[in-house]
Amino acid sequence: MAQDQCSSGKYGILQKMTKNSYNKSLPAAQSKFPPRADGRDAAPYLDFNTWLRQRFGERVQKITVDAGLTCPNRDGNRGTGGCIYCNERGSGTGQAARGLSLTEQIQRARTHIIRRYKAHKYLVYFQSYSNTYAPVQRLRELYDEALSAASGIVGLSIGTRPDCVDEEKLALLGRYGRERMVWLEYGMQSIHDRTLARINRGHDAACFRRAVDLARRHPLLICAHVILGLPGESREDMMESARAVAEMELDGVKLHLLYVIKGTELERMHRRGDYRCLTRDGYVDLVCEFIERLPRKTVIQRVTGEPHSAELAAPQWSLDKRGVIKQISETFVKRGVGQGGFDSLSLPPGDPRSARRIRPHRQDRPSPDGSGSPCTGRNARRIRETR
Repeated sequence: MAQDQCSSGKYGILQKMTKNSYNKSLPAAQSKFPPRADGRDAAPYLDFNTWLRQRFGERVQKITVDAGLTCPNRDGNRGTGGCIYCNERGSGTGQAARGLSLTEQIQRARTHIIRRYKAHKYLVYFQSYSNTYAPVQRLRELYDEALSAASGIVGLSIGTRPDCVDEEKLALLGRYGRERMVWLEYGMQSIHDRTLARINRGHDAACFRRAVDLARRHPLLICAHVILGLPGESREDMMESARAVAEMELDGVKLHLLYVIKGTELERMHRRGDYRCLTRDGYVDLVCEFIERLPRKTVIQRVTGEPHSAELAAPQWSLDKRGVIKQISETFVKRGVGQGGFDSLSLPPGDPRSARRIRPHRQDRPSPDGSGSPCTGRNARRIRETR
């Protein structure tokens, strides 16, 4: 597994935290909460900033870039129109369309970060669209340019789809991963095939599992993006996605609220009354329940998204990112349990949270033909759902 290959390296995620890495001054009721980066206050989950500080000894800031790539769910390879919630910017900044090179994007962002955060180490985050959806030579040029664009760059975060990787592309990323920190961020969104079909995702859950298995052959850190509030999903469905993330022992997770962006199919559904957004309190509760089910070593890279105000149709409360994060932390304190604490909860009879605990089962393996493609083969094993 990739964790074994990484554990001896400088940036290996399996560098274990010592017993003293949790806040010594915590009361017993909060002793399970990992510390904040400053070590003063307990936090109910292992946030990304804290995790990075533990490895680099200082703040590490992400620099988001747009490589000008596209998506197989838009160009006709897998489909057209994209996922129902995605607009033409592909969750990105649009900087490539404005003619900015990667180097220009990075240097501009770095100047701003130094002034605002006083940070001098950076992860370059390839966010827009699918950032392994190009020939290997083109990807090598992009990644090389990003890593050499400015001083202080310690690694890469590559956002992509699980149907846009193969052995050759992962081997390329693995070569960077031997010297730098490299996060591979897969869009999982949900573990349910019916949901993935409903949102026009263009791949199934088994594709995601195979892509994870392929990536584990290389010194890469794997992060899953999961959306809460997808059309047709119940609370139990979302907790099943949490269980899948926990079972696969992924290195990190990003949680997103499904907000409605103007000009998307989701907006049309919302206007017809076919989709209703989560309430703020409902979303906060779901985030807490999701994180409770994850191992304490899983890095929580994000607990909510940050929509562009000019593009947002609903819900308006999603613009208050800081307030939502604060409410999540406060809700954890009220619940008295944090990340990894679900199995230790003492729940009253009939409490819906007691309906399902994390149970291990055998993970999918890469395709036996050795092709290295995670989404090929007619006999691809479907995900097994335990109900």
